[in-house]
Amino acid sequence: MLINSCILTNFILIMKRELFDFLNTDLQFIKGVGPVLASRFNDVLGGRRVLDFMLHTPAYIRARGITENVASALPGDVITIPLLIKSHKQGGTFRGHRRPTQIICADKMGNTVVLQFFNVNFLDYWLKKLPIGAWRMVSGKLERATRPTINHPDFIEEMQNADKIPSIQAIYPAGEGLTQKTFANVRDQIFNILPDKIAGEPDDNTREFFDALRHVHYPESADDLYPNSTYMVKLAYWELLAHQTAIVISRRARADVRNRRTVRPKKYDLMGKFYAVLPFSMTGAQTRTLREIFDDMSRDVPMMRLVQGDVGSGKTIVALAAAVKMTESGAQTALLAPTDTLAQQHYAKIKPMCDEMGIVCDILTGRDKGASRREKLVSLRSGRTKIVVGTHALFSDDVEYKDLGLVIVDEQHRFGVSQREALRAKGPNPDLLALSATPIPRTLSMTIYGDMDVSIINEKPAGRLPIITTKLPVARINELVARLQVQINNGAKVFWVCPLVDESDVSDLTAVNARYDALRKIFPHAGLVHGQMDKKQRDVVMAQFADDNSDMKILVATTVIEVGIDVPRATIIVIENAERFGLAALHQLRGRVGRGNLQSYCILLYGRNISEDGLKRLDVLTETDDGFAIAEQDLIMRGTGELLGTRQSGWINYHFVDYVRHRDLFKLAASAARDMVEFDTWSRDLMFIFDRGVTIGA
Repeated sequence: MLINSCILTNFILIMKRELFDFLNTDLQFIKGVGPVLASRFNDVLGGRRVLDFMLHTPAYIRARGITENVASALPGDVITIPLLIKSHKQGGTFRGHRRPTQIICADKMGNTVVLQFFNVNFLDYWLKKLPIGAWRMVSGKLERATRPTINHPDFIEEMQNADKIPSIQAIYPAGEGLTQKTFANVRDQIFNILPDKIAGEPDDNTREFFDALRHVHYPESADDLYPNSTYMVKLAYWELLAHQTAIVISRRARADVRNRRTVRPKKYDLMGKFYAVLPFSMTGAQTRTLREIFDDMSRDVPMMRLVQGDVGSGKTIVALAAAVKMTESGAQTALLAPTDTLAQQHYAKIKPMCDEMGIVCDILTGRDKGASRREKLVSLRSGRTKIVVGTHALFSDDVEYKDLGLVIVDEQHRFGVSQREALRAKGPNPDLLALSATPIPRTLSMTIYGDMDVSIINEKPAGRLPIITTKLPVARINELVARLQVQINNGAKVFWVCPLVDESDVSDLTAVNARYDALRKIFPHAGLVHGQMDKKQRDVVMAQFADDNSDMKILVATTVIEVGIDVPRATIIVIENAERFGLAALHQLRGRVGRGNLQSYCILLYGRNISEDGLKRLDVLTETDDGFAIAEQDLIMRGTGELLGTRQSGWINYHFVDYVRHRDLFKLAASAARDMVEFDTWSRDLMFIFDRGVTIGA
């Protein structure tokens, strides 16, 4: 019986390994993808595995209703219609103007419909695809100028293959170089392979989980993608269970006597020097937070503390004080920042103060190569460098610390549990101090960050003036630009934020490229940054804008500036289509100004079709700059909300969880995790699936 049991256990593990090997497969090995498309998927999904794709679910559906009479459809409708090909009109260039290729068709009622293609010199292709006298089933967005037109149809099929055109099309959040057809092709291949990988799977939970994922990737109606739909609720619960289980494991591990550590004795007296070089007095909230941190650091249980502070509340100085306190014991501190730019800015602030105190401080990022990098690694390994600031490079395999005592993670919600743990593994049970500039409602802090103790800095440093926030209709944009000219001439620097990178046929939102082109005619030295730019190029532009001696006085950007750029001379921020952003995002963006002692301004430009909720959000911003009050309002009004149709939490990387609609699930998942005496295979599988720091078989 024992032998049979072992054989069964090994068989189950082999099946499980085969399934998870498939989930870990690089997308480039999916037919039709390859390394180039896999790289583009990585930019959108945040990874390039099959699992990353499966967790990237559709944002909405597009119904493709079949009609036989184009006269019954309205401009803007997405239609599927049988058309008879009547004639071709070749495109090309005439007197410098590009002319499209046109295919003249007729529907079953004899109405003319034009199919229009702007990729010229493809007449032979379209002659073959759309031969005169043949019927084709065509699907696309209907436009009307002088006659009904479909530009670049989404689907063209022979009549016998008309069923290949989906009546309900799932639309995925996409990126440059990725079409909806590409998403559908990859999805179909993955879900065609999946049944073989879970065939005979003994765990009902596993089969139910992937069945729920299938229903979300193949929605039958818009309701299937709502947070309260049957399958979305299931997936949200499992995701929360994964997170809460990881929290319980973390807390139990910290409490385990086997993980207790020897408290480091004090070797040097540095805190007196720290307060002496501090150019200002700490606020009461900063002092209280430091007391809590120092108390944690004096215990034999590693610290796990989250410091929440509004934009500009002085979290960096608190972090430096903790690092100096650790240096008193002779141990090292690593400060992890999410971007190269933010790491450079932290280093620029910290280094001069460390020099005055006689503490060796260094920076390590992906920029460091060759001899320079080797020299820094030697200094870390020897223990000479006591404080190091950097990006993910800090937990590279070749980075060794002599005695890493404290890990500080800035903008901690941007790092997964596994990334944090990879850095903590570099030392003997080091303390962890996480910083977050995204205020979280108190009602959610314990369920989201249940593995951490929480400190709140709710005071601004003395001398900081409140940011004057006003809302303005887009119709007054010319008046606004004229006022900006005056301010810039007087030395001001300006951020101008847009919601999109490029103009879209399905959206009336302002694109950053179009706004940049318009503003550059007035401000020739304007800068441009967005998420699709090369990261190094983006960092160069941001650094140029931050330079007081630069001619660049206005920076046009997307939300890439939400975190990671500190320009004290910037005193004005314009947020275009502000009604389409959530309160938390607007508050973070507003925090890009008001970082010095000059009066700063935030102008919320709103569109003509602003909703009542949109107007209410802008009113909240104009009435208060208290990030915690704003977070509570954001939670009440829209939960995690959706920014331009893409799910995003801003607090933690959840795929399926909505903070308002799934509030009860938080409690259920937390209760279920706490009640587990031992963590079964399924709970550990979930932690692997949702990247909560525990791998299969751990």
